Amino acid sequence: MQDVPGNIESSNIGTSDFRLVMVTGPSGAGRSSAINALEDLGFEAIDNLPISLIPRLLDGPPLPRPLALGLDVRNRDFSSEALVELVDQLHRMPGVTVELLYLDCDVDTLVRRYSETRRRHPLSPDGAPLTGIEHELELLTPLRARADVLIDTSTLTPHDLRAEIGRWFAPTSGAPMALSIQSFSYKRGLPRGVDMVFDCRFLANPHWEPTLRALNGLDAQVAGHVEADPRFADFFHRVQDLVLSLLDAFVDEGKSSLTIAFGCTGGKHRSVTLAEKMARTLAERGWRVSKRHRELERRRLGAPLGEQG
Repeated sequence: MQDVPGNIESSNIGTSDFRLVMVTGPSGAGRSSAINALEDLGFEAIDNLPISLIPRLLDGPPLPRPLALGLDVRNRDFSSEALVELVDQLHRMPGVTVELLYLDCDVDTLVRRYSETRRRHPLSPDGAPLTGIEHELELLTPLRARADVLIDTSTLTPHDLRAEIGRWFAPTSGAPMALSIQSFSYKRGLPRGVDMVFDCRFLANPHWEPTLRALNGLDAQVAGHVEADPRFADFFHRVQDLVLSLLDAFVDEGKSSLTIAFGCTGGKHRSVTLAEKMARTLAERGWRVSKRHRELERRRLGAPLGEQG
């Protein structure tokens, strides 16, 4: 493993509250767009900074603004292991909030993006983009596993990505940990980067009600139908109590973000209802909450939605 250059244990930034966001992910996943969005939120943004210079930067004069650093495999001294160790060092420093933002994207979408732009992949300048993409994803595996915030940009437009960055990183005086509440369909698999998953397929399915089938969990009629199931109240309160009992413990451990997902058959009715209700409950208790309904987003993008909700 490559050693972390420099020593930041005595860095000046430890004397006052300081926020640092490190942005990485595969080429083509939107890192530059994310850096620009963070800059618009008031961060001082530096892209493609060599890892060896980060301790030197942080050991200099106190920085007046939060800092966003863009890091990728093109940096001459890039090492996933070294970056993970650097993040761990920063987590141990008092007065510092460090978040590793990983922008993920599926292989097919990355290949399509390179094909549309006719760009060459930095790890495969003379060959097919797929070769470089697969090699880069392998190099980045330790960072994806270590990410504090993971955003899958496969189905996001640049506008959607900026909105997602804003939900996670806009200045706030609220709780120190950001929460993402999501809904999904088990038919399409678990969302990436989820911390806690709850299965709600046992609840009454609005799909079997002709008047509700075309609606979704954002509609009051659907929510009312799901909540009328005699098993709903007990299930929701048990999940709520479990989540609330764990949030402060996660904060104490230094976790800056947490993703909670509810799944059902089609990701359209029951999981959306549960996600909406949980998001409202946590927001009312002062937590910083964002919501994402994966299958409803796919429908807006023109993809077919699962038959059952």
